[in-house]
Amino acid sequence: MSTSTEDRAMGGETILSEEEYRERLVELPPSAKLVAKVLETDAPLSQGQLAEESLLPDRTVRYALNRLQEVDIVVSRYSFRDARKQVYHLRR
Repeated sequence: MSTSTEDRAMGGETILSEEEYRERLVELPPSAKLVAKVLETDAPLSQGQLAEESLLPDRTVRYALNRLQEVDIVVSRYSFRDARKQVYHLRR
Protein backbone atom coordinates (compact mmCIF):
# COMPACT_ATOMS: atom_id res chain seq x y z
CA MET A 1 0.00 0.00 0.00
CA SER A 2 1.13 3.49 -0.79
CA THR A 3 1.56 5.87 2.11
CA SER A 4 1.22 8.97 -0.05
CA THR A 5 -2.16 8.22 -1.61
CA GLU A 6 -5.42 7.09 -0.21
CA ASP A 7 -6.74 3.97 -1.87
CA ARG A 8 -10.37 4.93 -1.86
CA ALA A 9 -12.14 3.71 -4.96
CA MET A 10 -13.51 6.35 -7.30
CA GLY A 11 -14.12 4.57 -10.54
CA GLY A 12 -10.96 2.51 -9.97
CA GLU A 13 -8.80 5.59 -9.39
CA THR A 14 -6.77 6.39 -6.33
CA ILE A 15 -7.42 9.75 -4.73
CA LEU A 16 -4.48 12.01 -3.98
CA SER A 17 -3.92 13.34 -0.50
CA GLU A 18 -3.81 17.13 -0.16
CA GLU A 19 -0.06 17.03 0.46
CA GLU A 20 0.71 14.90 -2.59
CA TYR A 21 -1.62 17.02 -4.75
CA ARG A 22 0.25 20.19 -3.76
CA GLU A 23 3.68 18.55 -4.27
CA ARG A 24 2.78 17.53 -7.80
CA LEU A 25 1.24 20.91 -8.62
CA VAL A 26 4.08 23.10 -7.35
CA GLU A 27 6.45 22.47 -10.28
CA LEU A 28 3.85 23.01 -13.01
CA PRO A 29 3.45 26.18 -15.10
CA PRO A 30 0.92 28.85 -14.05
CA SER A 31 -1.53 27.81 -16.77
CA ALA A 32 -1.71 24.27 -15.37
CA LYS A 33 -2.25 25.65 -11.86
CA LEU A 34 -5.08 27.85 -13.11
CA VAL A 35 -6.76 24.95 -14.92
CA ALA A 36 -6.47 22.83 -11.77
CA LYS A 37 -8.02 25.65 -9.72
CA VAL A 38 -10.95 25.91 -12.15
CA LEU A 39 -11.43 22.13 -11.94
CA GLU A 40 -11.47 22.35 -8.14
CA THR A 41 -14.65 24.40 -8.31
CA ASP A 42 -16.42 23.37 -11.51
CA ALA A 43 -15.45 19.80 -12.48
CA PRO A 44 -16.10 17.94 -14.69
CA LEU A 45 -15.50 20.28 -17.62
CA SER A 46 -14.62 19.86 -21.28
CA GLN A 47 -11.57 21.50 -22.81
CA GLY A 48 -13.75 24.21 -24.33
CA GLN A 49 -15.48 24.88 -21.02
CA LEU A 50 -12.10 25.10 -19.30
CA ALA A 51 -10.91 27.64 -21.87
CA GLU A 52 -14.06 29.68 -21.33
CA GLU A 53 -13.87 29.57 -17.52
CA SER A 54 -10.13 30.23 -17.27
CA LEU A 55 -10.02 32.81 -20.09
CA LEU A 56 -7.02 30.94 -21.53
CA PRO A 57 -6.61 30.08 -25.24
CA ASP A 58 -7.60 26.54 -26.28
CA ARG A 59 -4.00 25.66 -27.07
CA THR A 60 -2.84 26.74 -23.60
CA VAL A 61 -5.61 24.73 -21.94
CA ARG A 62 -4.64 21.67 -23.99
CA TYR A 63 -0.99 22.11 -22.90
CA ALA A 64 -2.03 22.55 -19.25
CA LEU A 65 -4.23 19.45 -19.35
CA ASN A 66 -1.39 17.40 -20.85
CA ARG A 67 0.97 18.55 -18.09
CA LEU A 68 -1.64 17.81 -15.40
CA GLN A 69 -2.21 14.34 -16.85
CA GLU A 70 1.54 13.67 -16.97
CA VAL A 71 1.79 14.14 -13.20
CA ASP A 72 -1.46 12.22 -12.67
CA ILE A 73 -3.49 15.08 -11.19
CA VAL A 74 -6.24 15.15 -13.84
CA VAL A 75 -8.15 12.28 -15.37
CA SER A 76 -10.55 12.32 -18.27
CA ARG A 77 -13.62 10.39 -19.31
CA TYR A 78 -16.17 10.64 -22.08
CA SER A 79 -19.01 13.05 -21.50
CA PHE A 80 -22.41 11.56 -20.74
CA ARG A 81 -24.06 14.40 -22.66
CA ASP A 82 -21.90 14.14 -25.77
CA ALA A 83 -19.82 10.98 -26.18
CA ARG A 84 -17.62 12.76 -28.75
CA LYS A 85 -16.19 15.00 -26.03
CA GLN A 86 -14.02 14.27 -23.05
CA VAL A 87 -14.47 15.91 -19.68
CA TYR A 88 -11.76 16.38 -17.09
CA HIS A 89 -11.72 16.21 -13.30
CA LEU A 90 -9.14 16.15 -10.51
CA ARG A 91 -8.00 13.03 -8.69
CA ARG A 92 -9.02 14.39 -5.32
